[in-house]
Amino acid sequence: MPKKKAKKIKKNKKVKKLKTKKIQKKEDILKLQKSSDQKTEITKIKKQATEKKIFKPKDYVVYPKHGVGQILAVSTKTIGGIDVQCYDIKFEKDKALGLLPINKQSYLRPLATINQVNKSLNILKSKPKIKRTMWSRRAQEYDQKINSGKIYELAEVVRDLNKGNDTLVDQSYSERQLFEKAYERMLSEFQIVLKITHENTQKKMDKALNRLPPVPEA
Repeated sequence: MPKKKAKKIKKNKKVKKLKTKKIQKKEDILKLQKSSDQKTEITKIKKQATEKKIFKPKDYVVYPKHGVGQILAVSTKTIGGIDVQCYDIKFEKDKALGLLPINKQSYLRPLATINQVNKSLNILKSKPKIKRTMWSRRAQEYDQKINSGKIYELAEVVRDLNKGNDTLVDQSYSERQLFEKAYERMLSEFQIVLKITHENTQKKMDKALNRLPPVPEA
């Protein structure tokens, strides 16, 4: 057999081998891609991870953005294809019902204790601390304190924005709004903790703030 023909045959064999190797590689890559696609397939979560319930039905709680509420029940709701356990909360002040997933229960706090109520009343009796900054900045700070859910910070807002019975003191609409919001939240919580009427709770707070009821005209 001539040398040239032998060389051509060898070359053809090498080319065939290279082609088959390339084809094999492509097949292997496709197989890997398919297997990786199968592995990364997203599986839907059907149930929310279980978490121990801190509160139970009939418990009163404070939800910072809404104030005092009462847990009516613990129910399961389907949200985005997932079964989520929630607290059903009734907010008496707003006449509203709210849902809070149990895995978000850290946003809630139990009602203040008697000691915390007494300390809050002492804060109301103390001298107001008014910063000499622009009202817009102070209003923002007061709003943050109200929505913090912390009873002592709430008492500080009521104390600092209280104008007593002094009608000569100018008070803007936004000041009155913030005062009333903080005052009402404290009052609703204190009433439940102290187990007294709305009127008696108001008298107790007004006495601490030196907001005595006006003398009726003769």
